[in-house]
Amino acid sequence: MRVGMTCIFEGHENATDEEIYQAELRLADLAEPLGFDSLWGVEHHFTSYTMVPDVLQFLTYMAGRTERIQLGSGAVILPWHDPIRVAEQVAVLDLISQGRFVFGLGRGLGRIEFEGFGIPMSESRERFVEAAHIVLAALETGVLEYDGKYYQIPRRELRPKPVRGFKDRLYAAAVSPESVRIMADIGAGILINPQKDWMDVAADLAAYRKTFKELKGTEAPAPQVTGWVVCDEDPIKAKDMAQEYIGMYYDYVLNHYELGGRHFDTTMGYEYYQRLARSIQKHGSERVVENFVELQVWGTPDQCLDRIVAIQEKVGNDGFNGVFHYGGMTPETAEKNLRLFAAEVMPRVKALGPVQL
Repeated sequence: MRVGMTCIFEGHENATDEEIYQAELRLADLAEPLGFDSLWGVEHHFTSYTMVPDVLQFLTYMAGRTERIQLGSGAVILPWHDPIRVAEQVAVLDLISQGRFVFGLGRGLGRIEFEGFGIPMSESRERFVEAAHIVLAALETGVLEYDGKYYQIPRRELRPKPVRGFKDRLYAAAVSPESVRIMADIGAGILINPQKDWMDVAADLAAYRKTFKELKGTEAPAPQVTGWVVCDEDPIKAKDMAQEYIGMYYDYVLNHYELGGRHFDTTMGYEYYQRLARSIQKHGSERVVENFVELQVWGTPDQCLDRIVAIQEKVGNDGFNGVFHYGGMTPETAEKNLRLFAAEVMPRVKALGPVQL
């Protein structure tokens, strides 16, 4: 299995934004020497939830600081961008990194972000589909051209001209069943950010694999899983840290995405989140936070490995991307967490073979 590291640049009141950036960049510089296969970034706007408004800019910077490691976007949120500019930026990044870029894309969830860009959330699904076709066709053919509902592009060349296609390096962030067919249609593998029971995820993936085979005539690529990691030699301390740090992180999630909000009831394309919001409104957020913590990878090195193995057995992923700095952790705590996982867990995860589902 491939093992990656994800940097999220989460803000908190105990450090300035500049201090958070410098601390996270120091951790990012450790990814390649510690032996990770890939380094990932995220995209979010307008709050301290995660402070990476341009994931391609971050990865281009890291391309110049690394030599071998793959660089993944988890993800570029297409409805918030001009698809021409996305295609150009991706082409440049892939040339600079000599083919090390892994393209992850998504359609977005945060109302504060859609409103900030002046784009109705209800348009996200259609905008994503159009933009994905524009960007992926341009990266495959070197030509930008489209006449759709939201985007009209006269025929132009994409320069610098892409050298490699992304058919084997394309992923999409998808949590809701509604997104599964869309991602299969564009030929993307699935980036899983754990939010619901793994057996429910497995059911969604079974539908995705069936749809992918019907649409593409080939087997779907194995998914990649992102997980929030707490690794410590002391099992009691690890559990306490998981409840504190992962729980605090998910509080950020609830606030940024307004997951208990009633706006999902009137927003097309977010049916899964309508159901989640109603559950939070009925039962409160405490149970949702507890469930999220339980889905993640925490414990002693042996326990972390066992959790990753258990996830793979259910969803058949061939990649695991760990988040090591979040929830108000100090940089020192995050680095210790990262180094122990890299030394004691990662070699055994890399040795795991594929699981056929």
